[in-house]
Amino acid sequence: MSFVDTMRVQCRAGSGGDGCLSFRREKYVEFGGPDGGDGGKGGDVILVADGNLSTLMDLARHPHLTAEDGGNGKGSNKTGAGAEDLVVRVPVGTLVYDQGRLVADLARPGDRIIAARGGRGGRGNLSFKTHKNTAPRIAEKGEPGREVVLRLELKLLADVGLVGFPNAGKSSLLSRVSNARPKVAPYPFTTLSPHLGLVNHKGASFVLADIPGLIEGAYQGKGLGDEFLRHIERTRLLVHLIDPMGYGDCKPERSVGVIESELRRFSKSLAARPRALVVTKTDLPEAAGVLKRIKARFRRRRIFGVSSVSGNGVSELLDYVVGELSRMPKDPVTFQPPSRNGLAKVHKGFEVLREPDGLYRVAGGFVERMIAMANFAQPETVERIQKAMKRIGLDKALVRAGVRPGDTVRIGRMELEWRPAVKRMHARRKPLAKRKR
Repeated sequence: MSFVDTMRVQCRAGSGGDGCLSFRREKYVEFGGPDGGDGGKGGDVILVADGNLSTLMDLARHPHLTAEDGGNGKGSNKTGAGAEDLVVRVPVGTLVYDQGRLVADLARPGDRIIAARGGRGGRGNLSFKTHKNTAPRIAEKGEPGREVVLRLELKLLADVGLVGFPNAGKSSLLSRVSNARPKVAPYPFTTLSPHLGLVNHKGASFVLADIPGLIEGAYQGKGLGDEFLRHIERTRLLVHLIDPMGYGDCKPERSVGVIESELRRFSKSLAARPRALVVTKTDLPEAAGVLKRIKARFRRRRIFGVSSVSGNGVSELLDYVVGELSRMPKDPVTFQPPSRNGLAKVHKGFEVLREPDGLYRVAGGFVERMIAMANFAQPETVERIQKAMKRIGLDKALVRAGVRPGDTVRIGRMELEWRPAVKRMHARRKPLAKRKR
């Protein structure tokens, strides 16, 4: 299975059902009155974290997510059926971005987010009945469901991350201490995607992550490691593996500074993680001298020498890792959702903008929703919208913006021709003069 850790998904929630325009008509019932029911709510698109998934491959094959629409209302005050929500499962550790802003971190199994909310059902004419208007001939359309394009980014959940140059022995160590079986070969960039392994040591367990090898300039896009560094951002401890043979022209002693520089340039928080230095392949003749020089140069670091082939020094390394993890908090905070006071910012009112094509555009949640749910085939709907625009001051705002009779005003997806309201002149009745007797 291919490993997919970032993608874009298009979500379209279901629209609400239309309200019904109906009147009660029964024999021997003279004034039946309105009985049109409301439309049903459209389905939501919901993303749920599933611990059984490890890649976004299944979702990448079907990136268009569409929920069902709500049912229309019917006569006899029957409400339309509400549509079922579309639940889409994603791997644990998925980050959700909306227009470049992080909106959710599905870091635990069962975490969910409503990616696109379904529209509410339109009201039937029974909902518009008042003591002044006992027979309304007006019903709303269903509210359109939200359409949004989200970017999903997967960051694997692991306690410990292995970093180092290509061919430093990361995959060999992972296969030695866990049941993971990554590809192991004597050439660089053998690992092309991250691998996870569950390590059990002396009654303790932790998750170990192996990512493709880093090279100098990885933060600028060189090599493969820069694409997968995000997968160790959640780790609590880093294990830096050092090849005693070096990598290319880079000697083992210099490789420590190169890798740490790449981590620092990618993420300051990642560079601040505690880490141990591990010289691998101690069964080679050159390893003893390299280990001695590394200990002399980095005296304040915890330094180990291991051999994944013979198992030499592996137990001591695992003892250190288990001890360090026991003193660290389990879940490093990578995303803190805003509080309720700061989460939902209600944008009141509206804004009148002049488009490059000469049209006037009105932006505002209430106004756009009102127009989208209006059924202009009903005369009472036009009158209701005119009253609403006057009540909120939209007509005056358009006049101040320079709109003239005949200009086009765009509200949402609807274009309307502006005509000022005509004031009705009511003649005042003069009292009759008293007759002279």
